[in-house]
Amino acid sequence: MKNYTIPARLLSPGHTNAKTAKNEIKTFILYLAPHTQNSTGINLCPKASKGCALACLYNAGRGAFTSVQNARINKTNFYISDKALFIKKLAGEIIKETAKAKKKGEQIAFRLNGTSDQDFVYLLKKYAGLDILDLVYDISKPTAIFYDYTKILGKVKKYINAPNYVVTYSRAEDNERDAIAALNMGANVSAVFSDELPASYKGFKVIDGDSSDLVMLNHNGVILGLRAKGKAARLDTSGFVINSNKLNIKQNEQIKATV
Repeated sequence: MKNYTIPARLLSPGHTNAKTAKNEIKTFILYLAPHTQNSTGINLCPKASKGCALACLYNAGRGAFTSVQNARINKTNFYISDKALFIKKLAGEIIKETAKAKKKGEQIAFRLNGTSDQDFVYLLKKYAGLDILDLVYDISKPTAIFYDYTKILGKVKKYINAPNYVVTYSRAEDNERDAIAALNMGANVSAVFSDELPASYKGFKVIDGDSSDLVMLNHNGVILGLRAKGKAARLDTSGFVINSNKLNIKQNEQIKATV
């Protein structure tokens, strides 16, 4: 007996997310259930830390509704149970939306790991024969842009030079060494701060990562500072949330010492 039904659509419009709603180009997101929140117990976020799990925005916004959570679990069960069919359906939706954008002379963006950490670029090519490079059309202004956050350093290395796929490494309490490695290779790193964003962290410039989900496209080798939200803001003691108040005090003391 199947533990899922095939949904009418896999991709959700970006305006349903408070952050992607700020994007300057039309965006679509694939939302699955994170971690092991599916009927098989398979972990779709293999590198998630305890702090990351606490901070996960899976239940934020529309995700707070049981119906939305059930829909995401259903998609996840579909993905795990029949990966080939799932990916072929996903590819069809991507091609359709990209064709619409191309016809209008517009750009379009896809975030395929809204609440997961899978290599969908590889899977699209393997199961659907879709190379996202085929959706570039004009290298100076790619029609379809793909972007993701990941805690898998190997994925950052693999796609660091991809012309239309930008991968930001997600810093957590247990992977700061890899986060620094990602920055040193020119990738961006997202980091969560408790309050006001510092000017820099570990010697790297911090920019406002909450201003848009696509801010990563305009920078290289910087930290995308995110302000702690939900449970992370109230309950984190793991080190996932960086205490920005202490950082700002330290930076101010350093500035005074040089005056």
